[in-house]
Amino acid sequence: MSFDLRDHTADVAVEATGATLAALFAAVADGFVAASCDAVPTDDRHGTFEVAVEAEGLEALLFDYLDQLIYERDVRGVLPTDHRVQLSLPDDPTDAASDADDPTTDPGGRWHLSGSYRGVPLESIDAREVKAVTYSEMRIEETTSGWSAYVVFDV
Repeated sequence: MSFDLRDHTADVAVEATGATLAALFAAVADGFVAASCDAVPTDDRHGTFEVAVEAEGLEALLFDYLDQLIYERDVRGVLPTDHRVQLSLPDDPTDAASDADDPTTDPGGRWHLSGSYRGVPLESIDAREVKAVTYSEMRIEETTSGWSAYVVFDV
C-alpha cells in the first residue's frame, strides 16, 4: 500500500493504492496523516483507539471513515496514525445470491469497517489543520494490481 500527496487548488489530494480494499483505506488514512504533518513521532502516550463505521457504498464508507478520523482528532486531541482496517462486504438478507465476488456491486446492504489507530498527541507535533474530507473528485477503482483511490481534503 502506498500514497502520494497531490496539489489541488487550495486543498490537498491523496492518491493511494492497496492490494486490498482494507489496505487501500489504510493508505488513504496514512495520506491524511501526511497532509496533517511532516513527521510523526513514535510517542504513543495516548494509546490505541478503535473505530467503526458503516455505509451503503464504498465511497460513502471511505468518506465516513476519514470523517470519523478527523472527529477523533478533534475530540481526543490526537492525530490518528498507524491505521489497521478490516472491511466486511455488504450482506443483503433479501438476496443471498448477490454477487459477493464483485465488491463494487452494491447488493443493497451496508459496508462495515472496523479498525484501530495509534493516537499521537497533537501537542507533540507541528500539525496543519485538515478541516474536512470532501466528495469532490473522490474515486475508488479496482486495478490489475489491486485498488486505487483519489480523495480531496479541505485544508
